[in-house]
This record gives sequence, C-alpha cells and structure tokens, in this order.
Amino acid sequence: MKFKLAVLPGDGVGPELMNEEVKVLEALGKRFGHSFDLKYGLIGGIAIDKEGTALSEDTLEMCRQSDAVVMIAVGGPKWDNPKAKVRPEDGLLALRKGLALFANIRPVFTNDIMVDATPLKADIVKGTDLIVVRELTGGLYFGRPKRQWTTTRGRRAVDTMSYSEQEIERIVRVGFELARKRRKKLTSVDKANVLQSSRLWRQVTSEVAKDYPDIALDNMLVDTCAMRLIQKPTYFDVIVTENTFGDILTDEASLLAGSMGMLPSASLAGVPQEGKKILGFYEPIHGSAPDIAGQNKANPIASILSLAMMCRYSLGLSPEAQALEEIIAAVLKEGYRTPDIMSEGKKMVGTKEMGDVVAKKIAKYT
Repeated sequence: MKFKLAVLPGDGVGPELMNEEVKVLEALGKRFGHSFDLKYGLIGGIAIDKEGTALSEDTLEMCRQSDAVVMIAVGGPKWDNPKAKVRPEDGLLALRKGLALFANIRPVFTNDIMVDATPLKADIVKGTDLIVVRELTGGLYFGRPKRQWTTTRGRRAVDTMSYSEQEIERIVRVGFELARKRRKKLTSVDKANVLQSSRLWRQVTSEVAKDYPDIALDNMLVDTCAMRLIQKPTYFDVIVTENTFGDILTDEASLLAGSMGMLPSASLAGVPQEGKKILGFYEPIHGSAPDIAGQNKANPIASILSLAMMCRYSLGLSPEAQALEEIIAAVLKEGYRTPDIMSEGKKMVGTKEMGDVVAKKIAKYT
C-alpha cells in the first residue's frame, strides 16, 4: 500500500530525530510491502525565520492532502521573546485548528524493564498503563477574549476558558470509546467546584455516559488527579480532560515512564473506532531540546512509538503498529539506552545508533 505523509521536523533536535523516523519508516515499508510518499514542510521557529510565519498556508494545505502528519517539536531560546508577534507554538495551534485535530491521545506506561528509571518508587509505578485524552482546540488556548493591555493602574491581561456542549461531548466520546477497548474505566477530570466551564463539562460527561453503560465513570477534580497520578498511577485507565489541564497532567505523567523521550502522542480529527482511518498528527510529547541539538543524544523512542500510533489510527495498519511496539520493548530488554534513560550495566547508544538498532530488528521481524 502507498501512503502520503506530511513531514514536519521542526526545531532543535527535530531534524535528527526525524531522520530516525524516516529510517524506521523505510524499514517498515520494506518489511511489510508499503511505500511512503514523504512531503517535507516547515513549522515553528525555522518557519518564522524562512517564511515569516510559524505555519504557512502552503504547509497547512500539504498536511490536509496527506494521510497523516508526523512532527517532532518546535521552539527554542532564539524565538523566546514574550513580545514577539509570532511564536513557534503558534504553528502548532494553527495546525490543530486547521486540521480540526480536537483529540490528543497520550499513552503513559511503565515498562517493567524501565521501572527503575523513574524518580518514583518502583512499587508505585510498576504496572502503570493509562491513556490521557486531552481536548485540543478549545479552552484557554483558543478562548476569546485573549489580550494584554495597559490601564491607568498598570498592565492587565485576560485569557478565557470557553467550551461548548458539542466540544465537550465529542472529546468525552473519544475517552469512552478508548475505555471500551481497555479496562472499561473512564476518569473525567475538571475543576467543577470553581469553574462554570467545568460544571458544564461534568454535566455533559454524565449525559454521554448513559450511552456507555459498560464503562465505569469517575469524575475527579484536577488537583486530586495530579496528586493521585503520583500516589497511585495504577488507579487510572483512561483520563479525559480539557486542554490546559491535559497539557499539565500529561507532562507530570511522563515521569511515570522515566523520561519524556519515551512517550508518543496522537492528535486526531475524529473518534477512533475499529477499521476507521482518521486524519492525525503524530509527535513525541517532549520539546525541541535545543541544549542537546546536533549532539546525537536525543531519544528517538517516543518518535518511533508515535509512528506506531499513526499506523493504528490513520493508516489502518494495526499489525505494523504492534510490530513497532514489540520491537521497542525488545530493544529495551536487550539493554540499549540513550543518555536520558541510561543506567548502570546498560548499553549506551546515540540517537542514530538507536534508530539503526530498531531498523535492523524491523528487517528481521517475523
């Protein structure tokens, strides 16, 4: 089969990690009989430098015409000016809105082989296997009014957390559908004791729950959730929450896996269902890490696992997705480690070498 992919390396470690993604894609295509037509574009800081915008209309249209979009990360100190009219992150927001990518899915798991790599006690994190579903196109990041101004008493600023019933219903359904394929438990996270938008969130979630009588629904305040993720992460199966809460909670949850370099993500334009291909945007959850860019130190595992999610949700290639996940587990079991997850007695490798190991295992996969 032939697939069209939009490729957005981004900034910092993006280009070198994307090299490993492409290497793995080529190995996957050769092993399973697929071809990938790759179209490259700019996003983030490099797009600002070369095109004057964080995401051009041409690049956005290229993404629309693709089966899926793969990216690494944007940003860096060079563009970190709070007064700048255009910021690298504007490219991500424009891409999410432009492709209607409303559902961000972030799996968080603690591999038994990696249980000692986390800063938490092994007996707490062992067995962690959860998914966070984050609403991606509403809330504080997109609400209006959003502005900063000066008054006679000094500067002021406002951001608006706004959600409609329809926005809440569609993201909550993503959570219920994923829970139905897993352990049938959904935790909906809000701040209903304070926020009106959260009260609506809880009302709509409870209404949608009637369509899923087989799923146990648990409504939880965001501060309680943040605490319980550290106290007892195995409590959770699927978590669904709004944009800002999801952004913060998923970064916290990354500690359960030992490194942000281990966790992938998918941003989808629809509710995932068996046999249904959905336009998606796939990226590791980590940032552009400009401090190690070009040093062959970045961990490509999250990027490669993002390809597995792409195979599953956008390309209809579940066996290939499973193959990638099994190969990553095998590589870790054999002791290969990049610097961020290195421990005594393991084999330290660089970005390129880790990609080579994975690609060679794909070629021999049966």
